[in-house]
Amino acid sequence: MSHEVTNQEPTPARTSSGLGRLLASTGVSIAGQGMVIAAVPLLAASLTREPLGVSIAVAATYAAWLAVGLPAGALVDRWHRRLTMVVADLVRVALLGFLALAVWLDVASIPLLVAVVFLVGVAGCFFDPAAQAAIPTLVGRDNDALARANSKVWSLDMLGRSLVGPPLGAALFASAAVLPFAANAGTFALSAILLTGLRRLGRPAVPPDGHPRLYASLVEGVAFLTRHRDLRALTIGMGAFNLVYNLAYATLVLFAQDRLGISDRGFGFLLAMLAVGGLIGAWLAPRLRKALSFRQLYAAGLGVQGIAWIVVVIWQNTVVAGTALVAVGIASMLVTVVGAAARQSLTPDELLGRVSSGTRVVGIGSAAIGAVLGGLAANLGSLATPFLLASILALSCACAFLLADRRLGDRQKGDHPSKPA
Repeated sequence: MSHEVTNQEPTPARTSSGLGRLLASTGVSIAGQGMVIAAVPLLAASLTREPLGVSIAVAATYAAWLAVGLPAGALVDRWHRRLTMVVADLVRVALLGFLALAVWLDVASIPLLVAVVFLVGVAGCFFDPAAQAAIPTLVGRDNDALARANSKVWSLDMLGRSLVGPPLGAALFASAAVLPFAANAGTFALSAILLTGLRRLGRPAVPPDGHPRLYASLVEGVAFLTRHRDLRALTIGMGAFNLVYNLAYATLVLFAQDRLGISDRGFGFLLAMLAVGGLIGAWLAPRLRKALSFRQLYAAGLGVQGIAWIVVVIWQNTVVAGTALVAVGIASMLVTVVGAAARQSLTPDELLGRVSSGTRVVGIGSAAIGAVLGGLAANLGSLATPFLLASILALSCACAFLLADRRLGDRQKGDHPSKPA
């Protein structure tokens, strides 16, 4: 089956209070998730000092996307979207409430933590694509309206997941380990309440010929993604960046505590440096995208990450580590924004959901693999070993992207379609 890259005809923007409800739901739930981003490695480190155990707890949420990411995205296109989001939120309320109770009763363990984090991630595999699909329904398909809505959603995501949530979660954990998990359960409950008011969100329209078999639909999307030269390169770039990042990040909490002498609260503020870098990267991305191809930007992002991790190991200073994480945050946002823009322009509208889901599965799967490898490297070597390996791999991948860009003569600034190869 062949597909041509076309632009969908925009429809007039809608004025809707529904977007406000979705943004409010996003804001409160993401802030809660940000707390747990810091609290999960802290709880794991309090339960075991084995780097592999800590890294597996961090990797569990990514493993969920490997397990159910592709079928979840396809099923969301068939299910009632508001109900899907509400149920996903309520499932996460129950899971995090159960974990909070276990922590309070002092019966939490690494296997329990890994199981809860994994199942919370599974619920997210259904919630996230449903929330993204809801935006055009709420604001229409006018390009400017969609851009403004998505800008607000991703800004809230960054602020909650990286800037506000982690320091707050670390501070709550330092006060009482149960607090960040109980708080996140509460934020998901509030999110579900807000979403019940989105009356305009229902079941997606059924195609004239009906939905194809789930397996056939998945195969078509994966085949298009793997045959398209530029989409394939974008996917490899995301996978490489996430693998390297999580190879270092998985045991960062142990390195920060044991080598840098950082407290639980300090670890939350250290993570917030990633968000500071992300805000800078969000400002830089549109400007650099006009001057460089996506391969050049991936090379730059991987190169910056490689240098940052080696700097953390060599200097082993809190201020230097914070500065290095700002640089990593800049690189991460650059490749995220440029990769998303290129992917959207290269993919036909009828395949965008499956291509996006497939790319995310590769990216998150690579993150899970990187986290486990980071734990193994720290177990077999020292706490510095994952950072050294991440640096070597990142710089090697950066060189590979530069060589590919030179060989292909890719000077199209990352947003022009090419024929599938």
